[in-house]
This record gives sequence, C-alpha cells and structure tokens, in this order.
Amino acid sequence: MPWIYLFLAGLFEVGWAIGLKYTEGFSRLWPSALTIACMIVSLGLLGLALKTLPVGTAYAVWTGVGTVGTALLGVWLFGEPATAARLACIGLIVAGIAGLKLAA
Repeated sequence: MPWIYLFLAGLFEVGWAIGLKYTEGFSRLWPSALTIACMIVSLGLLGLALKTLPVGTAYAVWTGVGTVGTALLGVWLFGEPATAARLACIGLIVAGIAGLKLAA
C-alpha cells in the first residue's frame, strides 16, 4: 500500500506543478485553489508512504514521478520540445525510479 500512496502522491505533484502554470502567479482563484489542494494531497500521501518506506527512496521516487509526468505534460499541453535527448533523459529518470523500487 505505501507504494500506491507514493505513486498517487507523485501524480498529485504533477497536478500542482502543472497547476502552477494556470494560476498565473496565484492571481486566478480556481486554478490556485486546485493547485493548493493538489499540494496538500500530494504531501499527505507522501507522509503516509513515509511511515514504512525509507525517506531517501520515497522522496526520490516522488520527485521522479512528478518530474516525468510534468515533463511529458509540458510537451503535450504546452508544446515544449520533445527531442530525442529530452525523451532519453526522461527514460533515464523512469529507469531510476524502477531501480529504486526494485532495490527497496
């Protein structure tokens, strides 16, 4: 169960990272409210996962899931470049997340 909490925490991290773009400096009410809600849920789920998982592993996986999701959504939603080098680096992050999961 802690790995599920951790994965969901990473997804909510993606939500708040992408949400920041839509808040326009926290000047828009509903995007700001949803972004803050995602922050709270993300940290809450991370806290639940940390009850049993090592902090270094959990934090690295949490940020890795957030990084990969945010980078991919940046390409899809905002037209950020999807170069071979960039996609290869995202693949390396995914490999690192998998390695940490297997080593835990």
